[in-house]
Amino acid sequence: MVRTPGMRVRLVLASASVGLLALGTTGCGEEADGSEQPTATPRADKKITVYSGRSEELVKPVIEDFEKASGITVDVRYGETAQMAAQLQEEGGRSPADVFLAQDAGALGAVTGHGLFATLPDQVLDKVPSAYRAEGGQWVGVTGRARVMVYNVDEVPRADLPRSVFEVTEPEWKGKVGIAPTNGSFQAFITAMRVKYGDERTQDFLNGLKANDAQIREGNAPIVADVDKGTLAAGLVNHYYVYELAKEEGTSVDDLKAQNHFFPDKDIGSLVNVSGVGVLKKAGDDPDAREFVDYLLGTGAQTYFAEETFEYPLVAGVDTAPGLPELSSLAAPDLDLDDLADLETTIKMIKDAGLA
Repeated sequence: MVRTPGMRVRLVLASASVGLLALGTTGCGEEADGSEQPTATPRADKKITVYSGRSEELVKPVIEDFEKASGITVDVRYGETAQMAAQLQEEGGRSPADVFLAQDAGALGAVTGHGLFATLPDQVLDKVPSAYRAEGGQWVGVTGRARVMVYNVDEVPRADLPRSVFEVTEPEWKGKVGIAPTNGSFQAFITAMRVKYGDERTQDFLNGLKANDAQIREGNAPIVADVDKGTLAAGLVNHYYVYELAKEEGTSVDDLKAQNHFFPDKDIGSLVNVSGVGVLKKAGDDPDAREFVDYLLGTGAQTYFAEETFEYPLVAGVDTAPGLPELSSLAAPDLDLDDLADLETTIKMIKDAGLA
C-alpha cells in the first residue's frame, strides 16, 4: 500500500517555531477548511537540503507546509534510508545535506558513528523521551514504530498466538508466516536481535525462518493484505499497516480479519524503532535547519503522523491514533537504538540464510 498525499490533513501552522514571527513579508495560503492562513514569502537566502529516507508520498505534505509557514525552501533528495546513510558516509564533509530524515534509528546510528552529526541542543532533545533519541544528542526521534505479528482471526485463535517471535520457526507455523527481508524495518528488527542475543542465535533464527518456509513479500503492506484475505495466517510487520488497510477500505480496524498481536514480556518481536532526524555538522548553527527539526517535533507535524500514518507521536500533548495502545503500555525490549547501526552485517546474514 502506498501512502499518498491525498491522505493528508493540513498541518497546524501554529506548530512552527516562535522564530517565524520575525520573518518578512507574508502572503496568504488556504487552510483545509477554506480559510486563509498567512504564508511566509520564500527568500533566496533561506534554504536547506534534506536527505530523506522516508518516501516522498509520506513526508511531502509536512515539508510543503513547513515551507509555507517558514519561507524556507527545502531541497529534498529521496532514497532508501540505508542508501541515504551510505551516501552521507561516502560524501563526508563534502555532502550538500544539512539534515538527514531517516526511517529508522540504525541509519541514524551509522551516520553518528562516522562523526557527521552536530549535537542537538537540550531544548530539542528534551521534547522526546530519552529512549527515543541518541544518548550523545546527535539525533532525535520523530515518530515511534512498533513491530508486531499481524494475524488472521479466522486462522489463528488468540490462545495460539506466540509469546515470543522466536516461536514462529516452530513446526506449527510452517509456511504460514510472511516476512519482508529486503524491507528496512525487518532489517532493523534483525539488527536488534543481534544486539540483544548475538549473531549466532540470530543466524539460527534466520535459518529457521528459511527452513520453516517463511513466505517472502516485498514489503509490509502486501503481508497485511494477504493476512486479511487469509492467504497468509500471520506476518511480521510494523503496527500501522492494519490501520492503513482499514482506511483504504473505508472500514474500522475492528472489522478487518487482520489484527495486531503485540508480543509481551519485552520480547524482541515488540521492538519499538523510530523515524528520526539529525543535523549535519556544517549546518549545526544554521537556524533554518534547526527550525525544520523544531517543526517536525511541533504539534502540527506530530498530529499529521499520528492521524494520517498511524505512527506514534513522541512529543507530549499529541494523542495517539484511536484504537492504538498507548506507547507507554507496550512491553518493548530494553535496547539502545544507537546500537542498531550495523545493517551491513545484518543484510549479509539474511542473504546467507537464503531469504534474500
